[in-house]
Amino acid sequence: MDDSVRRLIFEAIEGTISPDDFEQLQSAIEQSDEVRDEYLRAVGLCEELAEIAIVHSSPELPDALPEPIPRPEAGERRGGLRWWNPGRLAVALALMLSVGAAYWFGRHNSPAPSSQMAGSSSRDVGTDEAVIAGHATLRRSVDLTWSRGTPAWREGDVLPDGQLQFDEGVAEIDFFCGATLIVEGPASLNIESDWSVQVIEGRLRANVPPAARGFVVRAPGADIVDLGTEFALEVGSGSARVEVLDGEVELRGGDLDGQHLRTGQTLALTGSSDPPQAIEGLSTIGELLRRRDDAEAQRFAQWKLSAERLAQDPRLIAYYPMALASDGRIVRNAAATGAERNGTIVGPVQHAPGRFGTASAGLDFERPGARVRTRIDGEFTAFTFVCWGRIDSLEHRYNALFMGDGYENGEPHWQIRDDGRLMFSVMVDDSQEIRHYSELEKRVVTGAGLHHVYITEPFWDITRSGQWFHLAAVYDPQARRVTQYVNGREISSEPIVDRFHTETLRIGPSEIGNWGQPFRKTPEFAVRNLNGTIDELAIFNAALASHEIETLYEEGKPRGY
Repeated sequence: MDDSVRRLIFEAIEGTISPDDFEQLQSAIEQSDEVRDEYLRAVGLCEELAEIAIVHSSPELPDALPEPIPRPEAGERRGGLRWWNPGRLAVALALMLSVGAAYWFGRHNSPAPSSQMAGSSSRDVGTDEAVIAGHATLRRSVDLTWSRGTPAWREGDVLPDGQLQFDEGVAEIDFFCGATLIVEGPASLNIESDWSVQVIEGRLRANVPPAARGFVVRAPGADIVDLGTEFALEVGSGSARVEVLDGEVELRGGDLDGQHLRTGQTLALTGSSDPPQAIEGLSTIGELLRRRDDAEAQRFAQWKLSAERLAQDPRLIAYYPMALASDGRIVRNAAATGAERNGTIVGPVQHAPGRFGTASAGLDFERPGARVRTRIDGEFTAFTFVCWGRIDSLEHRYNALFMGDGYENGEPHWQIRDDGRLMFSVMVDDSQEIRHYSELEKRVVTGAGLHHVYITEPFWDITRSGQWFHLAAVYDPQARRVTQYVNGREISSEPIVDRFHTETLRIGPSEIGNWGQPFRKTPEFAVRNLNGTIDELAIFNAALASHEIETLYEEGKPRGY
C-alpha cells in the first residue's frame, strides 16, 4: 500500500486530516479492499489501545497522562500501524468514530436516490417520513398502448402532474380527491392536481362521489365542475360534448359560463351547433373488469405453456412455478431433479393471487415467521437465480429472496436492501474473521467469512409498491463476473476478483423469502422476510446469457408489461 494512504489513515485517526485529504481517503476506501482492511485494522488497534488507556489511567489524578508505550525501532510495525500514546489514541478513537466512521459508513449506508421512473418520484422528509409526488393512481387498465415518446405506466403507479397519453385501450384512473375516470383511447390528458384534469382528446366516464364534489374536468370550450354526479365527455378533432348520466354539473368559462346540466342532458361544448347525440358505448367498471379478467386468463394460459417448456431445461437445479401451486404445504420442484428438492411451507405463508390475477397463485411472506424450506445437495459450476416477485415494502435492512442456511463455503445469499438495491453474494472462505462496521451496534465488529456482496443501483422505491418484478442474478466463476437484471434488462455487472473467486458452488439447506439461521446458538434471528409475494423461482447450474434472461422475462411477463 502506498505510504501516502497510510499517512491519511493516521491523520484521520488523530483528527488532523484536512477536508481535501479526507475526501481522498474516502475515495481510496471505496475503491480498494486493501485500503479498507487497513482502515479497519487501524480502528481495531484504536479500540485496544483505548481500553489500555482506560485501565491504566488514574481516577484520582484526572490531569495525569499515562506513560506512553515505547515506540518500536524505526520501521517496526504492528498490524501496519505504529504504536502511539494510549491516552491520545483514546481521544482519537472517539473523534474518529464520531466523525470519520460516521461520515464514511453513514454515507455508505444512507438511502440511495430514487430509481429513475417515468415521472413519479419519492424523497425523504427529515429522517422518518418519505413523500411521493402525484395526484392520482392508475387503478386498472386493459390493452393499453402508450403513445411513443410519453411515459408508460403500470397498474398501481402514482401519476404525477403532466401528460398522460395512450393510443388504444382503457384506463381506470383514481384521483386522490376520490373522483374516478374511465378513459378510452386514443386519449390525451394533462393531470393538473388532485382536483383537476385537462382532457385534450378521448372519451371518458367520470364518477364523482360527494367527497370529491368540486372536481374539475377542463375541456375545449368550458370547464366542467362536478357537483356530485356521473357524466360522460367526448373530445375529438374540433368538437367536444358532455352528457350528464346522473346528477348535475356546472360549466365555467367562455360562452357557457354559469350554465348547469342535469341528468339526461347533453351539450356540445365546441363544434357543430346541431343538437348533440347521446354519448354511447362508453366502458363501465364492470365491463372493464370483465375485459381485464379475460386478458389475464389468456396471458396465464400462454405462460403455462412456456413454464412446461422451461421445466424440461436440463440445466435446472430446481424450478418452483408457484403460480400453479395448490393450497397445500408442498411447493413442487417441477424440474427433472425431482421431489427431493421440493419446498415446504413453514409458518404463516399466505396463498395470494399471482402476477396473472386471481387465476394464478403466489406465496406471500409478509409475516416474520413465513418461509419456504428446501434442501439442494450437490456441487455446481455456476448459478443463475431467476424469480418473479411483488414487493409491497422493504421494511427490513435486508429482505430475503433466496438464502443458504449456514452461509458456508460456496453457498449463495440473494436479497434486496431497504434502499431498493439487489444484493447477491457467495461465501468464499467461512473460516476467516472479517472486521466490519456494524450500523446497528455503531462500532466495528468481527464477522465470520470472506465474501463480497455484489450490489446494484436502486430499482425500487415506495412509488413502485405492489408491482411485479422479474429479478435475475448470474454468478459465472468461469467468466469471473456477476451480472444482475431487472425485467430482462441488465442493471449491474461486476468482475469477480481473485480474492473473492471460488469455483465450487453449493446450496444445501436453504430458504425462499426469509432467512431463519437454523444453526444459530440463541433464540434470536435476523428478521429478513420479504414483505411481498413470489410466484415463480428457478435456479440454474449455468450462467444464462443476457438474451436468455430477456426471453424468460418476455415469456413470463404479466398483462400490461
